[in-house]
Amino acid sequence: MKRKGTNFERELVEMLWSKGYAAVRIAGSGAKKIAPDVIAGNGKKFFVFEVKMRKSLPIYLKGDEIEDLVNFSKIFGAEPIIAIKIAHLGWKFFPAEVVGKRIGFEEFCRGSELSEILKNK
Repeated sequence: MKRKGTNFERELVEMLWSKGYAAVRIAGSGAKKIAPDVIAGNGKKFFVFEVKMRKSLPIYLKGDEIEDLVNFSKIFGAEPIIAIKIAHLGWKFFPAEVVGKRIGFEEFCRGSELSEILKNK
C-alpha cells in the first residue's frame, strides 16, 4: 500500500508542475517525523499537502495528522491542504483547518478542485 500512496503523491506533484508550481514529494513523510507528503510553491504562494487515496468513502483522518500538517505549515509559511483521491471519483482538496476527521460522500463532494485551491490563495 505504501508504494501505491507514493504513486498518487507523484501524480499530485505532476499536476502542480502543470499548473506552474514547483513541487516535490517528501521522502519518508509520515515516518516518525512531522512532514507533509508534498510541498509546492510558485514564489508567491506556498502549499503543503497531506495526500490520501482510497478505493471508497468514508475516509477517516487522524487528528494528529491534521494537527502536524497545520503546525508544519505555520513554521514553513505555507497553506495546509488535505488532498484526497477516491477511485472513480477523482481528486478533491480541503483546507486542513476546516476538514473533519471523517469525510463521507457529501463532504467529499463539497471539496475543491486543485485549480480552485491554487487561485483562491
